[in-house]
Parts: sequence; C-alpha cells; structure tokens
Amino acid sequence: MRRLKHRVGLLPLLVSVFFLSAVSAETALPQLQAYEVPADWRTPVKPLQIADQTWQIGSKSLTALLVKTGNGAVLIDGGMPQMAEHLLSNMQALDVAPEDLKWILHSHGHADHAGPLAAIKNASAARIASNAESSRLLARGGAGDLHFDDGLLFPSVSVDRYLQDGEQIVLGEVTFTVHFIPGHTPGSMAWTWRDSLNGQEIDIAYVDSLTAPGYQLIGNVRYPNIVADFHRSFDRISALPCDLLLTPHPHASGWTYGDKALRKKSVSCSKYAENAQRVLQEQLNKQEQQIREINDNFD
Repeated sequence: MRRLKHRVGLLPLLVSVFFLSAVSAETALPQLQAYEVPADWRTPVKPLQIADQTWQIGSKSLTALLVKTGNGAVLIDGGMPQMAEHLLSNMQALDVAPEDLKWILHSHGHADHAGPLAAIKNASAARIASNAESSRLLARGGAGDLHFDDGLLFPSVSVDRYLQDGEQIVLGEVTFTVHFIPGHTPGSMAWTWRDSLNGQEIDIAYVDSLTAPGYQLIGNVRYPNIVADFHRSFDRISALPCDLLLTPHPHASGWTYGDKALRKKSVSCSKYAENAQRVLQEQLNKQEQQIREINDNFD
C-alpha cells in the first residue's frame, strides 16, 4: 500500500462494479470517491503470460493472477473494486468462463487487492479461501482496519473455506500451498505452486507486501507484536520454494506489466525479505528517534 490518498469517515463505497462497460487496456478506470490511487493501479492490461499456466490479468501496477488447470481456474487477488468486469473479460479471453473459476485466493484484505472479490464470486462458481484474520476484514469490507480504520472500504465478501498455515488447495494438476506471513496485515499470506516455463518445472511464490506504510511500530496497542511478526515472516519468506517471485505490487519483485510481463530484474524471495527488513528497520529507527526527542522535551 503506497502512494495512497484516502479520506476517513463514513464513506459510501458500493462501487458501480456491476455497471462498468468494456474499457480499453490503456484507459484508467474511474477513481473511487473514498480511496484514490495512481492511474497505473487502475489501468487494465490484457492477459500477460507469466508461465505456462499462470497469467497476470489485472492492471499495470496491481497483480491479479489467473492459474489455469485441467479442472478449472484459480484467481489470486483482484486489485481495486472497479476491476471486476475487466477481470471477467480477461478470463473470457483466456477461455475461462465464469463457471470455470473454482477458487479465489488472496494475499490480504485491503481494497487494492481484495476490492473486486465479492463481484467475482457473485458472477462465478468460485469459492473464496482465506485465514481467520483476513476473513474478518473481508466480511467487514475493510472497515475497522488496524491502521486505516474505515479509510479503505470495499464490497464485503464471505469466506467459504478457512485455512490453516501450510494447508493446500488442489485443483486439477496444480497444488497451491498457503504460508502465513503476518506483518503488512495480521492475515497476510503467501502462496506457492509449481508451473513450467521454457520447458522447465519451476516453483512460483506469490508473496504478500512487506511494507508498513505509516504504521505505528512501537507501542501499537492494536497490534503489539507487529515487529516480531514481520521478522518471523522475513525468515519464512526466505525459505520458500521460489524460482520465480511475484508480488501484489509488481515493482517490488522486479516486474513491469504493459504489453508484456517483463521481469526487469531478478528478485529472489530471500532478497525481497532482506530489502523489506532493511526498510522496516529504518522506519523503526526513525520512530524510536521521535520517541526519544519527545521524551527529551519533557525532561
């Protein structure tokens, strides 16, 4: 969650997802009144092939993955709420009808990734799988977020299958394994599965954001173990099977989405965790310095 602008309050956010007409892949979809984001977060892309069975079908700067199997397809994340019709259109372009979508998985319950999941679920045969932490945020449509309160609302959606850490979802020949990596949210998740690329079997890891944008890291009564959770998650991510890393915000893993999905630089899971750990420590050091300065003023 970066470069966001939101207005906090009681916000009408029953977005007009169901009334969007077809939009050019180069035209940014409308802003939401309550949660404004950069245009490239809302600019659709055509289906972009990542691996033999894995496709990016979201926007230029938000990942939404479609994994096709012999028994149907799986969607992982969706982007902003106004992306629903675009996602369904891209699925159709890949010969995936709404009834062929069997599962919806996700990284965490913020509006820029879980926004259209309710609309996709309603339009398809898909079931949503999530963990207990994220399921509560999905059910509230983002309300009462630990860090953003009611600033990132989206259409609420119910979970059909509650996951335990390390649990697997099998569809056709593909097995998806969930890994709990709390930090960005208490319910943050990574997903791993096997695919093939250029004739080689590979392990794909889709790993949630590792940022703490504006978060209170010290003395956070609503999330007192946030720093410890981040550090445990860094260790877990470094150990994931990870020949190819994908992230909800593609630039974090070296990807750009345009006419093609290009891996501008190779970022391993361990490097991704290392980079995030360095940034978190800098943020922590800054907050500690601010606390010392406040205490010095009272001495």
